[in-house]
Amino acid sequence: MSTSVLCAVDVSNGDDDLPVIRRAAQLAALDGAQLDVIAVVPDFGMSQVGSFFEKDHHEKLEEEAKTHLHALITKALDADQNAKVRHVVATGRAYEEVLKLANTTGASLIVVGAQKAELSDYLLGPNAARVVRHAKCSVYVVRPT
Repeated sequence: MSTSVLCAVDVSNGDDDLPVIRRAAQLAALDGAQLDVIAVVPDFGMSQVGSFFEKDHHEKLEEEAKTHLHALITKALDADQNAKVRHVVATGRAYEEVLKLANTTGASLIVVGAQKAELSDYLLGPNAARVVRHAKCSVYVVRPT
């Protein structure tokens, strides 16, 4: 029995990750597991790039990500399912934050989406590939339709 299923999404993808959330919810429901959905925003504060942004830029970015994540999950799942989902916004490198949360929550499964196929190429994005490579639990990759 799974204790936690972690679903990683990119809120900048619009509705592209709806199937990823729906599949993660189905897999969590099969085992009666907690569903956590994470979106990661980059941390520009410590780099030279950070000096080009206003001081409250990161807080605004996090709030915007929370709003987009909530809207995305609300669109993907019904109200009863959504009420049980933990919405998580983290800051840092996407794959590192996904792996860190998976370890913290004891996730038994991570669900990620693959990049859209270009012509006949079927690619994992760099973050999804790193999650697959370094996760201590199983990873389920949802291909675009």
